[in-house]
Amino acid sequence: MTNQIDRFFSALSDPTRRAVIERLTRGSAPVSELHAPHDIALPTFLRHLRVLEDAGLVRSEKKGRIRTVHIEAGPLAEAEDWLRRQRRIWEARLDRLGALAEGLEEPLKQEETE
Repeated sequence: MTNQIDRFFSALSDPTRRAVIERLTRGSAPVSELHAPHDIALPTFLRHLRVLEDAGLVRSEKKGRIRTVHIEAGPLAEAEDWLRRQRRIWEARLDRLGALAEGLEEPLKQEETE
């Protein structure tokens, strides 16, 4: 799973690829439509799509001369689960740190009142 998470975050580290994913959340689209808003050469854009496909974030299918790209929800759900677990871990650590800080403040407050 770690390898999948690594590929997921690596694929989304690029703004062009994030824009493609964001566009695909509204529905599948042909490569030409996905490429249109980006000021890069088509071969470069196709490399971005390949990275997303290798990470399992998108899949494409060709019918005739049209290649249509679809989003894949599985890796997004896996990343969401991973982030949720990380959040629980860090919230617990911060809660313990807060409790420790409160425990250290109590003796200081008592000294000030004496």
